[in-house]
Amino acid sequence: MVPLFVLAHFSHHFTAALFQPLTPFIRDEFNLDYTQIGWMMSAVTLAYGFSHLPAGWLSDRMGPRLMIFIGISGVAFFAILTGLAPNYLALVMLMIMVGVMGGGYHPAASPLVAASVDKKSQGRALGLHQIGGTASFFLTPLIAIAIAGALGWRGAVVTMSIPAFLIGILLFMLLGRGGYARKAPEVADIPEDMPTAAASTMRRLIPFIIMGVMMQVLIFSVITYIPLFTVDSLKASEATGAFLFSLFHFAGLWSGPVGGYLSDRLGKVPVMLTASLIAGPALYLLSLSSVGWSIWAVLLLLGACMYVVMPVTEAYIIAHAPAKRRFTILGVYYFASRGGMGLGAPLVGYLADRYSFATSFTVMAVALLAIVIVCTVLLWGRRD
Repeated sequence: MVPLFVLAHFSHHFTAALFQPLTPFIRDEFNLDYTQIGWMMSAVTLAYGFSHLPAGWLSDRMGPRLMIFIGISGVAFFAILTGLAPNYLALVMLMIMVGVMGGGYHPAASPLVAASVDKKSQGRALGLHQIGGTASFFLTPLIAIAIAGALGWRGAVVTMSIPAFLIGILLFMLLGRGGYARKAPEVADIPEDMPTAAASTMRRLIPFIIMGVMMQVLIFSVITYIPLFTVDSLKASEATGAFLFSLFHFAGLWSGPVGGYLSDRLGKVPVMLTASLIAGPALYLLSLSSVGWSIWAVLLLLGACMYVVMPVTEAYIIAHAPAKRRFTILGVYYFASRGGMGLGAPLVGYLADRYSFATSFTVMAVALLAIVIVCTVLLWGRRD
């Protein structure tokens, strides 16, 4: 069933990934500054993050199949309406609904993926599942920018959302036939008669989650501005900006599965620490890059680091969180990692408006490195 979940993940992100590469077109139509662009993007990411909090509870009561359907077709439906928005305020309100609809996908899908394979292969399965979302973020900007050149940003959003809406309906039926209409089978858990071991695990789980969350929040808050950074600071075209945004996600097509595989073989903590310690300096190098090989290399490195962290964090939570708290902890993790971008993006935009993109990127790099060093101290010497 893993390939079916890969398709579901692709469809979930297909419409959600539309808006970043189209920000130069949206900015020009509504005459927005960087801060306003940041708040526009934060509208969808904050709503996306907050909606993860009740998602596990709803998955238990409504069934994960329905939540996955809402996370695909619901997102696409409101994305279509977003493409028809008459003004900036309506655009923001509709993007909030896009985020609300999308929040239920990951807490419902990830445990199903993990339960579909043996415990020793969970990291690899989650890495393969990630390919769907990564492929969507890679392909969507290229397709969107081509359509926007002919039909405008509105035409790109509407025409690309309709197929995603139909795929959501198809997947709803296929998941039902595959036996996923009800609650997923249980995955391995900490024994209930070992409270001391459980408490020790939770003490390790917290810094691990913090590191995984901040890696995604700070890196993706910066990457949100890559199309605008390319157009305004590097004086390149909108097509180049969309390509570079896509290039960042291209790294995830291989780094996610590789990270999941290595975490199964070498341990989740060593893989997490390695990727995290590389990411801070790489984020700083982005402020020094120019159009050409330098920005290509930095974006590929940043993409590899972030996409390695995602399946490793999910696998760690699923393997170590107590069963009674697993959906709740996953919901908090997805809320913080996805919703946190909604606070990070306006901050990046504010610093870019007041100073420059280079200053903004440097501040994010220093913050990430500081957080990673503290968490590394707490996790050092552990394997899993």
